[in-house]
Order: sequence, then structure tokens, then C-alpha cells
Amino acid sequence: MTLDEVFRHFSTLETARLRIRPLQIIDSEAMYEIKSNPEATAKYGQQPDKSLEDTRVWVERRLEDYEKREDVYWVFTLKENDRVIGGCCFWNFDPTSSCAEIGYELHPAYWNMGITSEALPAVVTYGFTEMELHRIEGLPLASNEQSVRLLQKLGFKRERTIRERIFFRGRYEDQLILGLLRDDWIE
Repeated sequence: MTLDEVFRHFSTLETARLRIRPLQIIDSEAMYEIKSNPEATAKYGQQPDKSLEDTRVWVERRLEDYEKREDVYWVFTLKENDRVIGGCCFWNFDPTSSCAEIGYELHPAYWNMGITSEALPAVVTYGFTEMELHRIEGLPLASNEQSVRLLQKLGFKRERTIRERIFFRGRYEDQLILGLLRDDWIE
């Protein structure tokens, strides 16, 4: 499968506990529970959504971005039900360099349960094998130490600090660039 094929057929992935499936408009309410939570959105430097309509518009944009070949967004659900507890995406594609940025979020009720640590390897493997990416980048806030540790645990190398890149809640935050190459993942 190539990147072109991914934008024609969006795959569902599975792990031991999780179903990682394409985002749907019916997921708006569950995503609102994440995107309206100030503790969750602080991890990636955004203000929480103020209404369900804000989140519905965000979901619609992700679906439109997929149609425009700009974004691939999955949601995480536990296998025993289809309730959305988090999500993950590839975006900021550079087709010439076969590079994309990975992003992810998780409802705080599921933090420290290994959910993201379980989901991301499946998504990264898909990115390298099915999407034929050469490089995947993560750009967490430097203050998001859990995210930085997770990426490093997956083999991402810290490459750069962008000083005071994000203005959030009255102060500037450093942002990091971590990168993972296909050859370092698939050996």
C-alpha cells in the first residue's frame, strides 16, 4: 500500500486491547470529552473547546482534511466497546520527503494505563510499512515530559529544541522535534 492508497482506503488497526479506527462524525461527543478537558489540552498547548459544536467542527475539518489528503486521524477504542478514549494522527505530510508528523491525545481517565504506549507502535508501523513513510516526527511541548519519554521509548531521537515556540496560557513554551527513521524502526 502507498500513501495514495491510504487516502483511498483508511484502515482499522488492532492491538491486544485496542481498536484503532478512522474518526467519524458520531465520535464528536466523545472527542469533546477530551477536547473540553483543560488538563488534556494543556499537554499540547491548546485551550479547551467551549462547546460540543466546537468539537464537531474540528471533527468535520479532520474528515475534510482526509478528503484533501492532508490528515489521517484514528480514534482509540477499547475492544469491548466502541467508546472513543483517545486519538492519533499523521499530518503535516511532506510527500517529497516521505515525512509526516504524528500527534495523539488521550482522555485523562485513561492516562498511565499504557494505552498510548500500546497504540502508537501499531500506528508507527502502519506509517512506515503501509504509508511508506521514510521519517515520522513528533513535536511535543518540552514541558510534556510524558510525551517526550513515550516518543523516546519508541525510538524517536531528540533532534532540536525550538525555544519559546508556543504561546500558551500567558507564557511561551519550548517545543521539541523528535524524529524516527524507517530504517531505525524496521530492522
